[in-house]
Parts: sequence; structure tokens; C-alpha cells
Amino acid sequence: MENIKNNEVLNMLNHSCAHLLAHAVKRLYPQAMFWVGPVIEEGFYYDIDLGEEKITEDDLQKITKEMKKIVKSNKLIKRLELSKKEALDMFQHDPYKLDLLEHMEDDTLITAYQQDDFIDLCRGPHVASTKLLKHFKLLKVSGAYWKGDANNKMLQRIYGVCFETEEALTEHLQLLEEAKKRDHKKIGREMNLFMFSEYGPGFPFWLPNGMILRKALEDFWYEEHTKEGYQFIKTPTMLNRDLWEVSGHWANYQENMYTSVIDDKEFAIKPMNCPGGLLVYKNELHSYKDLPLRVGELGLVHRHEASGALNGLFRVRNFTQDDAHIFMTEDQIEDEIVRLIGFIDRVYHMFHLSYEIELSTRPEDKYIGSLALWEKAEKALASACAKAGKGCKVNPGDGAFYGPKLDFHVKDSLGRVWQCGTIQLDMNLPERFDIHYIASDGTKKRPIMLHRVIFGSIERFIGIITEHFAGNFPTWLAPVQVAVIPVNNAYHLEYAKEIEALLLDHHVRVIKDIRDEKLGYRMREAQTKKIPYILVLGDKERDDNLISYRLHGEQKTTTVTKDEFIRLITEEIKTKA
Repeated sequence: MENIKNNEVLNMLNHSCAHLLAHAVKRLYPQAMFWVGPVIEEGFYYDIDLGEEKITEDDLQKITKEMKKIVKSNKLIKRLELSKKEALDMFQHDPYKLDLLEHMEDDTLITAYQQDDFIDLCRGPHVASTKLLKHFKLLKVSGAYWKGDANNKMLQRIYGVCFETEEALTEHLQLLEEAKKRDHKKIGREMNLFMFSEYGPGFPFWLPNGMILRKALEDFWYEEHTKEGYQFIKTPTMLNRDLWEVSGHWANYQENMYTSVIDDKEFAIKPMNCPGGLLVYKNELHSYKDLPLRVGELGLVHRHEASGALNGLFRVRNFTQDDAHIFMTEDQIEDEIVRLIGFIDRVYHMFHLSYEIELSTRPEDKYIGSLALWEKAEKALASACAKAGKGCKVNPGDGAFYGPKLDFHVKDSLGRVWQCGTIQLDMNLPERFDIHYIASDGTKKRPIMLHRVIFGSIERFIGIITEHFAGNFPTWLAPVQVAVIPVNNAYHLEYAKEIEALLLDHHVRVIKDIRDEKLGYRMREAQTKKIPYILVLGDKERDDNLISYRLHGEQKTTTVTKDEFIRLITEEIKTKA
């Protein structure tokens, strides 16, 4: 699925179409005032104040009709350059535009775009005429707080999308329909994976099937990291304010942290695992012989996200980061990154996820560390990508102030791109926490610290793979791996119990459906629950000690011996096929 925001042509089309939407709304609702109408990955939206009047989904058809009239009239789109005074005069009766202008310097050159009688502030660029905006679709309407602040007025947000051709628009809309079917929130309810409660907005509850899935993912994480030579730790969820002042979080991230008072001292629930990991490193002396030291933690963190930003498992207020911190010498950077890229590649391959790598380099102004070290680190990251046989797109100046990074953008089965893995070099926290190792010449030296995640967070990754697989998880991940269905309980129940016990003995997750329902109904329900293997047991299977199975989504039935089926499914689970 196309990322519209990152496509120059589609970005301009959608920005222009947002103004087309606003123009039509202004014609239909003269009292309308507009906040912002940005381009987003999926298209565009506009936040609108209509006073007491409310727009419903049914009204979108009326707005669409008016937009098409403006398109047909072929209005030229003109770029206006204004001084701040001219802009203030032009929008003197619009509190939303005045708010935007207030925050601009007096000598700022301000641009606005005009089509017929409609003018709005905008940086642009825009297309030349409204006739170029004919292939659009309004998608939905929702509420949105002004500036994303729940204490402010609720505005109405209309979403839409625009393409160059009707074919591209149709294809995109079909993908959106498929994405709706794969919505992890919907599948999560249907498969009994997770839930949310009004008593804890943004705090997920894991249900029985979700816990099975989550544990399988975590077990996989520990197994793979053990192969790679990682040690594991668990650090406290709440730590003293003094620690967060040392790390810099108290000064720079406090508004996103949950705090409390214990014994008259301020504490904060951790928003990141790194400071705790550094305390573990400082707990003992380290020699150059210990490096690289790879330390992993599945650490639960809490961050205060705006209520309007919460979105299923994709944006929550507590989540488990699959963190690791690697401490190494400067000379070890490249080899360690090559190894790590190979590791990440292996993990993503297990989930059939392709990916691209982006290298973010030193910011122009605010950065710490020497230029020589930055150049060495950036060169090591780029060289490691090349040695690992992976290309990387350079994102100049977008590194953090404390070090360059590699971001891994994975692509799912619908072509949507998700930023998951990160490898981040850090020259800041080792300095702040004064960590060191004893070099071969007996002197103290500062290690290079590397932060990295592969999933990003357990919660968000489960959301991603739920939509990627449409809930049809590989057998090793599926909450229920086998459904055992006797044809007739009066004749086949005992054999069904025998097969269930055999599967349980081999650690296969199995359910037995012995309800007094028709066979076809029970088989359809097992399909609906997305169970990978459905075993139907009748006279032939009982009499000859056989198993007949059907794979999820298929009509073909295969009959094998009990031993053959056990070998088949245990091998599939073991190899994570």
C-alpha cells in the first residue's frame, strides 16, 4: 500500500485535495472554520469547526458532490506570498489561523493558496488547477480535539484520499477494504486475544488465547537471543527521580512519564529500559575481554500518550520493548552491526516480512561527540549494511543528537510499511552514567553503547503480524493448533479423547469439539476460529487408527496414520515452518 506522505506527487495531490474539501465544506457550511489539513500516510484529513452542526457519514456524499462541482469548474490554484501583517489582516476573523500566525516570526514569509473565493494558509506546493483532483474519495468523519488536547474543543475531522488515476484510486480502496477485514482490533475480539477497558484507556488486557500467542513470541525471542550470545536481565518498573535526572529523561521527557511519591521522594515508572540497563552494567567491573557484552530485556515501559492517539495495540500506554543493549569497543562496531543485521534478517524471515534499511546520520547543529567518532560510526553502519548484503537509504541529518542509527522498515502482506527494528549508537548515556571498561593497557576507556529492538514492542508487533497474517498465524504461533471433531459422539468420542491425549503429550495445543451440533457447523466454526488443523474422526479413523485432517482455508482432506500426523505437526512446530 502506497505511503502517500512520502510520495512527492501523491503528497501534492492530497494536500491540494484537502483544500478542495475545505472549499466545498465552506460553500455548504458558511460558518465553517478550519484548523489544519495535513497529508498523512493514508491520504489527508481536515479538522473543521462547524459550531453546533455535526457532519455524519451520510453527509460525505453531499460534500463529495460539491467537491466534484469545483473540480469540473477547473478553478486555478494560486500561490500568495504574504507578510505576517497581511496574513493577520486577511484572517482577522479566524481564531484558528490567528493562532497559527501568532507563533510565526514577524519577518516570516507566509504563503497561502487561493482557488476562486477560498483562501487558506499553506506551505504548499499545490497542483495548478482543481481539474487535476478528480480521482478522490472521502473515507470517514470522526472527532478530534483541537491541537490533540482533550481540554480543548472537539473539532470534526474528515479523512480522504486522492490519486492521479481512477485505477490507482480503485486499487487503493480495495486494499483499504482488505485492511478493514484484517484490522487487528476486530480479529483480536474474534480470536479472544486481547481487550481494552474504560477503566484503563490504552492499557491492554491479554486474554487466554492472546497470552498463548504472546508467550510463543517471547519464547522465540529468548531462544534466538540465546543463540546469539545474549544475557538476560529484568530491571525495576519504578525508579527514583535522581536516576531520570542523570539519564536526562526528567528534563526532556517528564510530560510523558507517570510519577509517584514514595517515602517523600519522587519516583517515575520507566518510559525506557536503558537507565536500568546501565545500572546493571555498572554493578561490576568489566574488561575489554568481556566485550562485546550483549544484554537483553523484555522490559515493560509506560508512556503517557494522548487519548486521541491511542489505536489498538499500535499505540498504547504500556508496552513491552524487546530491548537489548550492547557494550563494545569502537573497533567492534562494524562486526557487531553485521552480526546484528543477520540476526534481524533471520527473525523477520520467520514472519515472511520483507524490509528496507534507512541510515540516519549526524544532525547539522545539535550533536555530541567528536566529528571523527561520528564519521567512524556512520561509516561502520553503512559498511556493515554492505557486508551483510543489504542496501541502505541515507536519511541525512536525522540521527539523534547522541548517535547515528539504522531503522528497519518492514513491509506486510498488503504492502504497508511499519518501522519496527532500530540499531542506535549512543555516545550520550555512557558519558552521563560514567561507564567504562579496563582496556588491554590497563587504562579506563568508555565503551560504545548500542540500543536495539527487533520487534519494536511485543504489543505492536502482535498487532502487525495479526494483520499481516489476517489472524491465520503459522502453526507454531497459533493459540489453538488443532481442533479434534468426532463425527458422532455416540461412536467416536472415545477415539477423539485418545487423539486429544496423544497431541497433548506432544505439547500440541488442541481443543475437542463434542457439542451436539452438526458436523458441518463445527467444521465451519473451527475454520472461523482460524485453527490450522481440523481433525475429523469417524468410523474409518477409529477402526484403522488413522487421522483425517483438513488445513485451514482448504477443502482437501488428507488421511494419515497417527504417528505420521504427530511427526508432521511436531516438526512443523519445531522448525516454525
